[in-house]
Amino acid sequence: MTQTSSQLSPPHEAMFLILPYLPLYELLSMSQVCKSFRDALKHDILPWLNVIVEKPINTRFSDDFLVKIMSKAKGRMNIVALRNCFKITDEGLLQVIASNPFINKLYLQGCTSLTIEGVIGAVKLLTKPNHKLKNLAISGIYNVKIEDFQTLCYLMGINQMQMKQIKKNYYHMRCELYTFKQESQPSIDVDICPKCGEIREVFDCPRDSCKKRMQQQQRQLLIECRGCFLCVPRCEECGVCTKDEELGEAACVDILCLNCWLHLPKCSFCNKAYCNQHAYQQHVGSSLGFLCSECSFQSTQSSH
Repeated sequence: MTQTSSQLSPPHEAMFLILPYLPLYELLSMSQVCKSFRDALKHDILPWLNVIVEKPINTRFSDDFLVKIMSKAKGRMNIVALRNCFKITDEGLLQVIASNPFINKLYLQGCTSLTIEGVIGAVKLLTKPNHKLKNLAISGIYNVKIEDFQTLCYLMGINQMQMKQIKKNYYHMRCELYTFKQESQPSIDVDICPKCGEIREVFDCPRDSCKKRMQQQQRQLLIECRGCFLCVPRCEECGVCTKDEELGEAACVDILCLNCWLHLPKCSFCNKAYCNQHAYQQHVGSSLGFLCSECSFQSTQSSH
């Protein structure tokens, strides 16, 4: 005999220890498994205190869905991370912030429907005398001016000169840096690019010779290889500046220094390499290796 819904036993207590560590996508999937799981997630606020929205559900997140999910924390959220959620607008963000005034980490990378005015409004709500916003990430939000950046620094109590000395920001570690629960990260992820003067992510060079040169030029206004990704091209794998350096041919759109190119697997036909970020684009067709997307397409066309 099958149990009726009234006879269903609650989930094992061990499940409640696991829930806070599950990604949002898996939490939402679990709530659809059965009534007991749904009720457990409904009445337990711990899994909803740190909400991280990323692939594969980020493109489907709307304002209404965001407000619905964030309401599960009952005003006690600590971390809100929205990665490339381009449907989220100022209205939805401010509604969530107003209901959760004690958020201490706010990540909004790539949320292109947000405006800098909306972000400043959210930061104002989160920087009251009895609360301080510790970390803010806004790279990918358009039309951020120097005055806006300075306003954000003022609201968050950031000393811009001290910020540059706290931790080096390396291009190849940009995804690892914001692991949401990591403490040693910049208070804000953007800066004034010393090359172009725009507000973007600014990266340092991990090359030893560049580090020594930077130490010698500390008192100068402009450091040669420090800048945003548009001003200073960098290797996708190791993050070194690639100005005046021979490059390896990449099968993807990223830049590879010759040293990294030599150590990466290459297309069996054109000898171009994929960086690790785009290695999933390899077409494995034989024991001899793989074909890049372009060579695979050409071989398919020639066979017809």
